[in-house]
Amino acid sequence: MTLTTVVASTRPGRVGRSVADWFTARAARYEQFESHLVDLRELALPFFDEPHPPALQRYTRSHTRSWSRIVDASDAFVFVTPEYNGGFPAPLKNAWDYLAVEWQHKPAAFVSYGGVSAGTRAVQMAKQVVANLRMLPIGPTVSIPLVTERVEDGAFRLGKIHEAAAERLLDELVRTATVMRRLRSGTY
Repeated sequence: MTLTTVVASTRPGRVGRSVADWFTARAARYEQFESHLVDLRELALPFFDEPHPPALQRYTRSHTRSWSRIVDASDAFVFVTPEYNGGFPAPLKNAWDYLAVEWQHKPAAFVSYGGVSAGTRAVQMAKQVVANLRMLPIGPTVSIPLVTERVEDGAFRLGKIHEAAAERLLDELVRTATVMRRLRSGTY
């Protein structure tokens, strides 16, 4: 199964990439997943610019077709997101909005970070969006409060609590992705 970890923040000076690098390396130790990383800064999707609704899958832009192939090939997602003003960053919503069918019946998990709130409000808001995309948001999350205190020389320094939370998230993601894959194939 393919697990795609998506870095939601695109701003200069972000810490999301270091958090996502840690999580992707952690996920790679799970033999059930082939782990991939997509950085929305590198993907560089413009604001939604397709003339047709995503549900029709009549894509006219090469960046949309490329993003569609990545999402379609994925069995599960982990979104690594900060919290901006009580919500998730606009590039993440934009990435979701580009597609419709490709997201369906796939589990979504979250690694959030921020100040005292650890990005938890962003996750609660994001779960509503992914549910509308017919994804299944799973319960376990990794929440990282005061994240800047955990980044040293550009690398995320995890604690035992983060490792344990990642383990719970990945265990649940394996179970859910397995069932959802069967649902997508019609072999349930």
